[in-house]
Amino acid sequence: MPEKERIILGIDPGTNIMGFGVLNATSKQPGFIDMGILDIRKEGDHYKKLSAIFNHTIRLIENYNPEELAIEAPFYGKNVQSMLKLGRAQGAAIAAALYREIPVFEYAPRKIKLSITGVGQASKEQVSAMLSQMFRIKNMPSNFDATDGLAVAVCHFYEKSLSVKSAGANNWEAFIKKNPDRIK
Repeated sequence: MPEKERIILGIDPGTNIMGFGVLNATSKQPGFIDMGILDIRKEGDHYKKLSAIFNHTIRLIENYNPEELAIEAPFYGKNVQSMLKLGRAQGAAIAAALYREIPVFEYAPRKIKLSITGVGQASKEQVSAMLSQMFRIKNMPSNFDATDGLAVAVCHFYEKSLSVKSAGANNWEAFIKKNPDRIK
């Protein structure tokens, strides 16, 4: 029986630029579909930006029909007003997914970087370079918000794959029997 494929939409929310990435995933590996940005810097009003984020996320959902949305969690910042605006941007994308009854999964920036590069403090350039190698993409976008959106989707793929593979394994012996391909 062929493996069921699922589409994962990754979102890197922002108050000026929102990045997104789309994967086609089986239980074995992720496949690149698309990545890009929504540039809302010209929208002067914060509420218009939130509307643009919501509407663009709805359009992405309509175009790609994802089964899951993965989103980057806001990280701690010193400027409370910026954090509030970023949380609202994240909330607009989450609201679009929930409106379409798509489950949402949230990941910390450090977790995302760790899943892509193996280093939680990796730079955006390092994340982009690893994604370029992983998917054999020669012309990566110059805007790292797009690659950040793709990285969120890849992180979610790895998190779901690990939890599915290890389900039911209550000790190392059971895990090895269920996952011989994971042992080197």
